[in-house]
Amino acid sequence: MSDLYQRLGIDKGAEQAEIKKAYRTLAKKLHPDRNKDDEKIADRFKEVSAAYSVLGDVEQRERYDRGEIDEDGNPKAPAGGFGGGYAGGFPGGFPGGKGQQTHNFGMEDAEDLFSEFFRFNGRRSGAKRTRANPYATSGREKGLDITYRVTIGFEESITGGSRRLKLNDGRSVDIKVPAGIKDGQVIRLSGQGGPGVGDAPKGDALIEVRVSKHPYYKRDGDDIHLELPITIDEAVLGGDIQVPTPSGRLTIRIPRNSSTGKRLRLKGKGVKRKDKVGNMFVTLKIVLPESRDLELEKMIKKWSPRDGDKVRKKAGLG
Repeated sequence: MSDLYQRLGIDKGAEQAEIKKAYRTLAKKLHPDRNKDDEKIADRFKEVSAAYSVLGDVEQRERYDRGEIDEDGNPKAPAGGFGGGYAGGFPGGFPGGKGQQTHNFGMEDAEDLFSEFFRFNGRRSGAKRTRANPYATSGREKGLDITYRVTIGFEESITGGSRRLKLNDGRSVDIKVPAGIKDGQVIRLSGQGGPGVGDAPKGDALIEVRVSKHPYYKRDGDDIHLELPITIDEAVLGGDIQVPTPSGRLTIRIPRNSSTGKRLRLKGKGVKRKDKVGNMFVTLKIVLPESRDLELEKMIKKWSPRDGDKVRKKAGLG
């Protein structure tokens, strides 16, 4: 494990003001809000936080320099002593962690540091600063909101479901994916984020949902679109055929004499969100056999009225 001074990039003889300055610079640079989904930087941020939790306290720093405590702030005791752990998500950083030493940060110093952390996170507060809420003016009334990202399939985004998510503190939680969720929407889990300071509540976990693209479904608002290949005999004669939908297969009737581009509406088979229900639109596309069919060619030659020019003229292309 690296020396705490090395983690902050300072000399062992640095003044306390230098330690604080180095920490604030690194903390703002490495903060998770500025480096989302980067595990290496997140680990570096924890290391820097742990280093300052020891070196930022004069008494703890002296004990560390004398070799009485380790890099996590734990006493260097004989066999049987507790090893370092994470106290509320920050290694060695704040009181109350199991197996952790309590570090006596000055209230003014701590408030100043947290104001730097959360200023660029967009949390402001007009709350009046009181002894019960010393962090109000710094914008910190609760813990840090932590963002996660999950990817779900298109069908799951339509029908809904559940996912198990592992949080950064090692716990696993089950999250409910609501039916009709859109790509980029965020699910908020209250109280599952970073720890608050003192009696302040914990932050929230923000789960950003990404919806995978589907090979043949497309979504437009609450409507679902599908391009359905049909054969020439199905186009001419019509008939009942099965089509896939996000909630299962469904039988629909193709009208006789259907052309490519004809659109059929399946009412109420789109996205269902609370009191809103969309439709599913099926657009027909005539697909010929991949290989040459001589029997089909003979039949077309006998049948065709050679009206291609008329059809194109009617479409404005003649």
